[in-house]
Order: sequence, then C-alpha cells, then structure tokens
Amino acid sequence: MTDSGNVSTDVVAPTTPVPPDIEIAEAATIIPIVELARDRLGIDAADLVPYGHTKAKVSLAHLRTLTDHPDGNLVLVTAMSPTPAGEGKTTTSVGLADGLSLIGEKAIVALREPSMGPVFGIKGGAAGGGYAQVVPMVDINLNFTGDFAAIAAANNLLAALIDNHVHHGNALDIDPRTITWKRVVDLNDRALREVIVGLGGPVNGFPREDGFDIVVASEVMAIFCLATSIKDLRDRLGRIVVGYTRAKKPVRAADLKAHGPMAVILRDALAPNLVQTLEHTPALIHGGPFANIAHGCNSVIATTAALKLADYVITEAGFGADLGAEKFIDIKCRAAGLSPRAIVLVATVRALKYHGGVAVADLKAENVPAMEEGMSNLRRHLRNVTEVFGVPAVVAINRFPSDTDAEIERLKELVAALGSVAVEATHYSDGGAGCADLARAVVEAVEACAGPVSFTYPDELPLAQKVKAVARRIYDADTVTFDAKARKKIEQLEAEGYGHLPVCIAKTQSSFSTDPTMRGAPSGHTVNVREVRLSAGAGFVVMLTGEIMTMPGLPKVPASEHIDIDDEGRITGLS
Repeated sequence: MTDSGNVSTDVVAPTTPVPPDIEIAEAATIIPIVELARDRLGIDAADLVPYGHTKAKVSLAHLRTLTDHPDGNLVLVTAMSPTPAGEGKTTTSVGLADGLSLIGEKAIVALREPSMGPVFGIKGGAAGGGYAQVVPMVDINLNFTGDFAAIAAANNLLAALIDNHVHHGNALDIDPRTITWKRVVDLNDRALREVIVGLGGPVNGFPREDGFDIVVASEVMAIFCLATSIKDLRDRLGRIVVGYTRAKKPVRAADLKAHGPMAVILRDALAPNLVQTLEHTPALIHGGPFANIAHGCNSVIATTAALKLADYVITEAGFGADLGAEKFIDIKCRAAGLSPRAIVLVATVRALKYHGGVAVADLKAENVPAMEEGMSNLRRHLRNVTEVFGVPAVVAINRFPSDTDAEIERLKELVAALGSVAVEATHYSDGGAGCADLARAVVEAVEACAGPVSFTYPDELPLAQKVKAVARRIYDADTVTFDAKARKKIEQLEAEGYGHLPVCIAKTQSSFSTDPTMRGAPSGHTVNVREVRLSAGAGFVVMLTGEIMTMPGLPKVPASEHIDIDDEGRITGLS
C-alpha cells in the first residue's frame, strides 16, 4: 500500500440520473497539472512541457532518469466482443485506476488518444464516461496536444517526397505502380479511399492511383507507439518500405532521406501526455492505433514510463480480447519486453444477452437464459486469456441500471464455475468507489500471477502459420485461406527476410469470425486473408481479412450532427 500524497482523493458523489459526460467533465475540479505531477508523481515543473494549465508532456529527458526505478505491476483491461449496446472498456480502465487509488495503491492509467474519426462518426470519444473520465475531456477528444496532427504531417511528408522524387528524375527508379504508401487524414472519409493524384499535366507530377487511410491505421502511428526513443523512432521510420524499383528491389524511407525530417516533426509529440481522472489519478494518454485495423495499444513510451512512476499501471487495448489483447501481447509485449500480471475482461449483462441472440431494442428486459447462451463469447475470451496467454483474469461486470440482481448473480456463478472471479462495478455512477471491490480483486490476481505472459506463436513460425495459430487458438477457426495475391505477397516478404515478424490481423471487432453478424462464439469457420501489407518500420505484417478497411466511412447519422458550440464557446453533444 502506498501513500496517496498531498492530492485530494475525494470521490465525486454519485448522481441519479447521471448527467451527460460533457456536463460532468465541465463541472469537474481539475488540479493544475504542475501540482498534480509534483504531488502524485514527484515530477518537477522543469520536467514538464505544459499545454495550458490542465495538460502537459513529460519530457523524454526526465523519463531517461527513471531507468533504474523498479517496475510496477502492469494490468491490461480488455473486453468481450463489442456490441451495439457498448461495454465501457475505457470507462472501466479509468474507474479501476481510481478504485486502486481509493484503496491506497499508487496507480496510473495509461490510455490511447482518441481519433476524431469516431468522435464525429459513430463510436464517440474515448475519455471514459459518467464519473469515470479523464479530463479535460473536450481537449482529449479533439486536438489535445497535436500528436495526431504531427503523425499525419510526418506521414504525408513521406508521401510528398515519394512523388517529388519521381517527378524530378526518379534516380531510385521507383516503379510508380508499386507505391504502397498512402496519405492520411484523421477523419472518416470513404470518398478518399481510392483517388488519383498528379493530374493536371507535367507540372503536377505523374498521375497514379493513390488513396488515404485514417491516421490511426497508418504505419507512422504504429511506429510512434512502438518506438522507445528518438533514435529508435528515426531508425524505424527509415525502415518503412514505400514501394519497389523496376528491378523489384524495396525502396525505403531512408533511401529518400525522409526519416530524419519525419522524426523532427514527431520529436515533441513523442513525449507522453499527462492529464488526470475526475478523482485526480494521474493518466498518461499517448498514441492511438485502432485495434481492428492496427495494433490497438497506446505508446510503449507511455506504458514503460507509467511502470516506473506507479505500483499499478492500468492500460487498455482496443475492442475485444481477440483483437486488442492478442495484439497487445503478440506485438507490443513481444517488442517491448512487457508482461501483464493480470487481465481484466469487461463484460456487461446486455452484451451477453446480445450474444445470446437478443435484439438491441430488447436488451433492457430481464433474460437470464439469453445471458447464459451469450456466455459462450465471454467463456472463449476467458479461455484465451488464462490458457493461451497464461495470465490471471478478473471479469469486471460493468453494471447498467437495467441489469437485475438475478442476472448479476447468475453471471457471477457462471464465471466462478470457470475458475475466475466476476466483480460488479458501478464506476459510471459512483466513480472510484464503484470499483473498489474490483481493485481489490485485481490486486489479488496480480499477487497470484505465476510467470510471464505466453505468446500465441513463436517468432520462427512462417507468416501463414502465424495467422493460422491466431485463427485456430484465438478465433477457434477451422480453416485459413489466402487469396492468390496475398499468398504471393507472403512468399515475397519471407524471401526478403521478413518472415520472423509478428502478424497484425485486421478483422471485424464484432465477432470471433470475419463475419460481423456471427454472434456468440462461432467455431469451425474460415478466415480468409485477402491482402497483405508490410509494416517494416513498425515491425509486423498486416493481414487484412473480410470487409475490414483502413479508411472507415461515416454512418447515416454521424455523431457530428449532435455536436455544437454556443456563443460562449461551450461545447455540447460530445461524449
């Protein structure tokens, strides 16, 4: 147990009904970030780069002084397969960190930065919700400290340098038909998926097919989140393969002398961002790749810094455990030498009922049999966490007002029968106090952890076999197929020396299968890999399955329609 320092740990009083997220955030008392860093983390003002009074970057120079500090305990928060009803993974991560602080543990929550694509699209923000939020919520969900803008600029500088090189004589003999590097924007815009650049005559370069990805799917984002230092960042950027010569030799960013200026753009962004929860638990929010199309984890720099600054580090990985947790372990932990000592699986009664076949409109009605049927989804995630990854698991029941006592008690019984514990959590309405029991269960799980995490597959396994290992061990698939061009690409990458890399499978988040309509825990299905992309700088190979796209579109009624600002500058509708 550790002392909480000089910062207040008063719990925000629960309110029924809970006001909108933005109203709670706007009413919050935020401790000046310089004071929070000093009192909670022992970081002097000179080691911060403030962005106003409520957020700051922790200097990389200061982080280098922490090398000899012992590591705290890493706790990963993941979830069952997401549903339209929502599960509350980020909210639970924040609530758990506050709960740990409340019971006397020194805790930090380390999260991803939100993308404005989902903020204005369908998913909404990613700063938590109710009385389990990180603040300033509006800043975090919008431009924050400019990290995503820097990542986009670095990415697009490389795109401009490629086209400029071809325009000015093409000394490297790049075959324009092989250029794989795309431009990016941090918004959902389906019209940009496939474009033609260079139109308008010789002065505008050579016409060619191109396209845009969303920032959070870019290799630069992946590199940013896996880099351990400025040098490592620069080296990784240099290894990016942008296309091939006419002689079929890879062309890298370093060949274009692009990695140096790209690293310059990213220098300041590489320092992690410090903010706080509503209850003043420190939070490091840094980087934000999607988990269905990228590796889904916050930055290694933020996570490793947090481990030096606290006894318990709560971090989360995107979407269900088949995506976020698998990539967290097989990519991030493998690359950075990390090992979680406990994994929290977020589940809700209504998500279980949805996976049991109940329509969204009927989820509020008590239905224990449907919940029992939907346990198949949670059961498989639990199996994967405890048996494949070898990490103790705690199920966090994120309770909603419509949940009945009968449903909650039956869920606890079902989880107990599987050898794990399920703990009810009410952080959305009660803040850290609603996660105190969960916090105690997590401490017990950490203390019971017997060894390091296990990977789904070894490095030496061929790329196709790595995909099969994930598909069979994690998704419970029967068969993995590869389109002809995907198989050819795999053969090419292995011949070029990339066969040792881990795989990053881009797959729907809604199902263990590649079909988003298949609820529960489908077995015996087929996973088809239609496209393969090399992320040499990030250090993995992307396998695209199903209909998944690296540039999402907007829904018929985007969230942006409900977001507005008044004459005083107050924002409404953001969540």
